[in-house]
Amino acid sequence: MRRNHNTTRQATVTHFVLGQTFITPGAEEALQIAGQTAIEFLRRHMSCDFGELSDDDLRENELSLKEGFRILSAYQTGKGQKLWIITEADRSATTVLLPSEY
Repeated sequence: MRRNHNTTRQATVTHFVLGQTFITPGAEEALQIAGQTAIEFLRRHMSCDFGELSDDDLRENELSLKEGFRILSAYQTGKGQKLWIITEADRSATTVLLPSEY
């Protein structure tokens, strides 16, 4: 896993901190193929646009924001590749990854 140094800019409205940000090789390749960057998805994640989650996962994220648990977002690139973003419970790190890399 490689640290993504391009995530120093803040989203317009942030609800939690990301900590150190990382991107897996598979996620980096998927974004490159789609001509996108992790930053656009990280901004959505930080602003509580969690993407394509079930109602149960959305409720879990709401609880996580209040209680300090792990936060999950699920998105698709412009080419249809699924991406997850996971912020750890202690907010020390956030990782952009493919579901298959979990």
